[in-house]
Amino acid sequence: MNAVVHTSALSLPLLARGKVRDNYAVGDDRILMVASDRLSAFDVIMGEPIPGKGALLTQMALFWFDKLGPNGANICPNHLTGDAPESVVLPSEVPQVTGRSMLVKRLKPLPVEAVVRGYLAGSGWKEYQENSAVCGVKLPAGLKNASRLPEPIYTPAAKAAVGDHDENITFEKTVEMIGLELATQIRDISIRIYKAAAEIALTKGIIIADTKFEFGLDKEGTLTLMDEVLTPDSSRFWPQESYQEGTNPPSYDKQFVRDWLEQAQVDGKPWSKTPPAPRVPNEVIAKTAAKYQEALTRLTS
Repeated sequence: MNAVVHTSALSLPLLARGKVRDNYAVGDDRILMVASDRLSAFDVIMGEPIPGKGALLTQMALFWFDKLGPNGANICPNHLTGDAPESVVLPSEVPQVTGRSMLVKRLKPLPVEAVVRGYLAGSGWKEYQENSAVCGVKLPAGLKNASRLPEPIYTPAAKAAVGDHDENITFEKTVEMIGLELATQIRDISIRIYKAAAEIALTKGIIIADTKFEFGLDKEGTLTLMDEVLTPDSSRFWPQESYQEGTNPPSYDKQFVRDWLEQAQVDGKPWSKTPPAPRVPNEVIAKTAAKYQEALTRLTS
């Protein structure tokens, strides 16, 4: 069993600590991404780690990069270098990176979260109930919670600073932010990746209800898939056998923690979804860890 890492501490220059990942500079052209065992929900980092989560997320992301990259569907370049993370840290630091890290190309990140939804769920369902649309995309009348959409839709978000909530925006807004060509490219590639991944997952009995991708530009200006991809942290996975339209299907992600937090109280009042987070009970941590493991086992077996 690898060590539990809530917060990594390496001798490399720290570039950023995100909700889950710690990014370190390796020269001026590579980044070491270390997936910690931190858990964030409602954009707030929990105090308690989920043992094994960082390694699991990394294995799942690598599985998808392989399926969608040059050896697979080959839809879009990705940020992997193929270099071993252990090769750039001190011997004493190897346990902090083994199995939970990716050594990747340093890209210019684009400020758009590329969200694709194949089903109506979460904030999308809430918004649909209010105005029959999600992020400006009009949808047919009569859809229910967890309804499959006629076609996957692209509903981007603007990347927020750590600790802030990402803001849902329209496609037109992304055009203003990064220009028509790039905005269109991101939208079209994101939908293609989602469709390819959803098809693969379905053969394993998993529905990918929605997901988000992040992109950057390399030195030549080539659009490149980056960060992590199609894990329970960036996607809503449902077991196909228990899917039922009109309900909240059980999911392979941090929904366990989200559901617990929705009813959690701090000083006798419902938690305000701002730091500090309430202490997550061991039972909820164990169930969340088991869900992550089940998703990986099912996908990769």
